[in-house]
Amino acid sequence: MPWCEECARYFTPNSVEADGSCPTCGDTIQLPDGAEPTNDESSPWHFKLMVVAVTGYLGWRVVELFI
Repeated sequence: MPWCEECARYFTPNSVEADGSCPTCGDTIQLPDGAEPTNDESSPWHFKLMVVAVTGYLGWRVVELFI
């Protein structure tokens, strides 16, 4: 787990900047062997499903408003 001496906290490999620096202070963080920083911040599938369901529900409520 990456450790920043300046901030005195651990970071997940995904939260480290692409160049391996701390997102808070900018110091270089030593990553464990084999770990590479990635910034994959996609939403989980169940959140996307919930957004579609809420949009459909509210759309139907608007249609019922005019009927």
